[in-house]
Amino acid sequence: MNKKKILSALALVFAFSYTAQAGEKLSVAATPVPAAEVLEFMKPALAKEGVDLDIHVFTDYIQPNQQVADKQVMMNCFQHKPHLDAFNERTGANLQPVGYIYVPPLGAYSRKVKSIAELPEGATVAIPNDTTNSTRALLLLEKGGLIKLKDPTDLHATSRDIVENPKKLKFKELEAATLPRVVDDVDLAVVNTNYALEANLNPKKDSILLEDAKSPYANLCVAPVELKDSELVKKLMKAWHSPETVKFIQEKYKGTVIPVDL
Repeated sequence: MNKKKILSALALVFAFSYTAQAGEKLSVAATPVPAAEVLEFMKPALAKEGVDLDIHVFTDYIQPNQQVADKQVMMNCFQHKPHLDAFNERTGANLQPVGYIYVPPLGAYSRKVKSIAELPEGATVAIPNDTTNSTRALLLLEKGGLIKLKDPTDLHATSRDIVENPKKLKFKELEAATLPRVVDDVDLAVVNTNYALEANLNPKKDSILLEDAKSPYANLCVAPVELKDSELVKKLMKAWHSPETVKFIQEKYKGTVIPVDL
């Protein structure tokens, strides 16, 4: 091999080594839709900023936080603050919010009736069984006039706080991920938007009751204390709120997922 070829080969090796070291890895836990889909869209832009985004997809609401608390994953993007607060209180963790990302409005779906007013007496209503989302579902049902809670501003309300239930609704608490599969079997099912979208349910078109943009349940990204102010996290959140990402969310989800400011 002549000198020119040797120098060219060394230059290629050097360039490869520099590229491999320049991409600082950031692992993020997320639920499949919409969080993981949005993160996948952001990967090329983050790569240009020197961030190698490693997305870990989970279908439940427990593992994304537990994985961060156990330092298996660096951060997550999937939950609202009441859910985060409940996890921290229950486990003694100290995970920190680093920025809001979007509102995926909770919706109520039915194959048996076309409006809330048509629900029969004694109807079976399926709601999430995790603490914060069950409260969220009850608040939505109160908004629809189906029940009355002791304190409609209490983000920790449970079915025990129902003071009026004129239709004598029967509540079935199930794991959130399973709720789309029981829509055909119950009179009404309250489903989180990420699971609704996975099941081809459109919150704007298919729900008969839906949260609005004023919901206190906007989703956010979360990191441990030691990482919350890092440049890696700042780059991720900047990408979340870039015009390109906002446009992607608006066009792909057509109003069923609403981008929010930091």
